[in-house]
Amino acid sequence: MKTTAIILAAGKAKRMMANKNKLFLELRKPILIHAIEAFENHKLINEIIIVVNKKDLEVCSKIVEKNIFKKIQKIIVGGETRQQSSYNGVMEADSDIILIHDGARPLVTEDSITNSIKDALNYGASVVAVPLKETIKKVDKCFVKNTLDRDALWIAQTPQTFKADIIKKAHEAAKRDGFFGKDDSSLVERLGYKVRICMGHYENLKITTPDDLVIAKHIFKKNNGDYYD
Repeated sequence: MKTTAIILAAGKAKRMMANKNKLFLELRKPILIHAIEAFENHKLINEIIIVVNKKDLEVCSKIVEKNIFKKIQKIIVGGETRQQSSYNGVMEADSDIILIHDGARPLVTEDSITNSIKDALNYGASVVAVPLKETIKKVDKCFVKNTLDRDALWIAQTPQTFKADIIKKAHEAAKRDGFFGKDDSSLVERLGYKVRICMGHYENLKITTPDDLVIAKHIFKKNNGDYYD
């Protein structure tokens, strides 16, 4: 069995309000490096493909070279949207199992990666997720229409892991039909495949805003003790 981890690092990061790609911001080292290390150090991962913006290609290549990763096979240019970037990465992968991970999630754990691979092998498709804690209201023009059943709602994270033939088929169909989903799993769901939920961790947050970065720093301080900013 061969596994490929695709790390998406081509986002625009508009909500971060930083003067550079948020993945190059540091939590003692660049956020992107933390995400890469999680897969580089995992025994079940054979290769890594990084997808970046064209303008960040040189910077990303230099950062990666400094850290001497052995599993990175390619750094490729992404598309205008997350889905297009994911498509580019998926089509470059030559493996049995493909994991797709947000580079902005530096706190992904070894067990989440392991369990997502196991579930993808058993069920074909797997999404790391956590149960929703808050009550969710469906709203129309600032008035509540109804309250959703929290027990049936989960917060999707990454990695999202698939048998290669399934995710490639799903991306090709979405491109052909002009369909844009919220994540890779939604493309697979659209074709009628069942997607297995893999219990994740609430700390596996996606760093999207300055507040997220503050939270991530506190988590790193808790986990590492010696880190503070």
